[in-house]
Amino acid sequence: MQLDIPYHLENYIGGNLIGPLSGKFIDNVNPATGEIYGQIPDSNEKDIEVAVHAAQTAFQGWSTTSLEKRFIILNKIAELIDENIDALALAETNDNGKPLWLSKKVDIYRAAANFRFFATGLMHFASESHSMEGKAVNYTLRQAIGVVGCISPWNLPLYLFTWKIAPALAAGNCVIAKPSEVTPVTAFLLSKICKEAGLPDGVLNIVHGTGPGCGEAIVKHPSIKAISFTGSTRAGERIASIAAPMFKKLSLELGGKNPNIIFADCDWEKMMDTTIQSSFSNQGQICLCGSRILIEQSVYEKFKTAFVERTKKLIVGDPLDEHSKQGAVVSKMHFDKINHCIEMAKQEGGIILCGGHAVKLNGRCENGYFIEPTIIEGLGPDCKTNREEIFGPVVTLQSFTTTEEALQLANATAYGLACTIWTQDISKANIMAAKIESGIVWINCWLLRDLRTAFGGVKDSGVGREGGWEALRFFTEAKNVCIQF
Repeated sequence: MQLDIPYHLENYIGGNLIGPLSGKFIDNVNPATGEIYGQIPDSNEKDIEVAVHAAQTAFQGWSTTSLEKRFIILNKIAELIDENIDALALAETNDNGKPLWLSKKVDIYRAAANFRFFATGLMHFASESHSMEGKAVNYTLRQAIGVVGCISPWNLPLYLFTWKIAPALAAGNCVIAKPSEVTPVTAFLLSKICKEAGLPDGVLNIVHGTGPGCGEAIVKHPSIKAISFTGSTRAGERIASIAAPMFKKLSLELGGKNPNIIFADCDWEKMMDTTIQSSFSNQGQICLCGSRILIEQSVYEKFKTAFVERTKKLIVGDPLDEHSKQGAVVSKMHFDKINHCIEMAKQEGGIILCGGHAVKLNGRCENGYFIEPTIIEGLGPDCKTNREEIFGPVVTLQSFTTTEEALQLANATAYGLACTIWTQDISKANIMAAKIESGIVWINCWLLRDLRTAFGGVKDSGVGREGGWEALRFFTEAKNVCIQF
């Protein structure tokens, strides 16, 4: 199939590509060049109403479609993603600014894996039964909710878009999905793939637009029974304030300010290689990045010297250049925010060990939004830099002397998404893992993800869990049936 990208993207509603009812569009900018290269629909509540009607019309047929048929269609979507990996990866890189090799290796690969995993998983999603000895037997039906809303962010556009859509569709729901208006193209291309794969019209509806104009209309619509959202904590608060009084099911995967805890007895080379990745992958624009690096005092200077040296070797360059390790940040607005955060860190007394500046490239990327990987020390746990999410290529260093101090520093934030612990002492690692206020703990690794496991955060990092059975439970309603003997 040919995945052409028109200048004006369209919504995918009821199996058709159609423009916004308002006739209004939003500019789409390539962050590596700063140039407008397309426009996307500026959709509103009227477009959502049409999408909901299409989803409701399709629900009866899709929810009663056999598991085998759903399995075949969702796997076909995965196959078509794999077949078009080059086109999808290029679209992702042009939209997001990340290196092309990263788009291929992570984003597009995982998007296909999401569909494949949940297509297979539903085949093994068994009902529970409970016997009341001599009286009755109970069994649990897991039934599709109906029409659900999936709202995804810009940092891993297709990867996280499909992370929500795949389990919702597998469970028999019809979906109103909104990708980020900053990175819309791969979601648009997915609509063509779904059509080619034979997904029935109206089962998946992709509506483009802003959060206030389009996303809020999804959250407010009374016929949309569940909302799965990944994005900022502030946006999550707004969604919860609207959806909770309407008794909608909510899954909110929000921000992070993740600690990376390094003990002196760690596997040094493995730790260093991984810490470079966990600090600066995707220009630090991954909610799981370890932006607060906590180092045992006895190896602090050794770590600082080696880490700064390695960071300075990271090549910031054109995302299409295979040698580039760091691409552009996602937008001018985010570029300005990150630079502001760096200046704020200086004002708080932070010392810039390396980076701290915008990068001016030559050639096609001379107007792009590039920032040096930045390391800051000299700031305590109470400053804004160590408490507020920056979501860019910026990390801080703090030292600790005892396990208890490391634990206090790790938990000294309102967030609780992920944590990484580096030590060869497995007892110490397990004790720390139990006390860390975090939904995810990696020990001697980072971003090692098994799709069967629960994913999500605590505190201001969100509500609910995604992944594995947790996702299928979220996108279904449990109904108990009791039969008396």
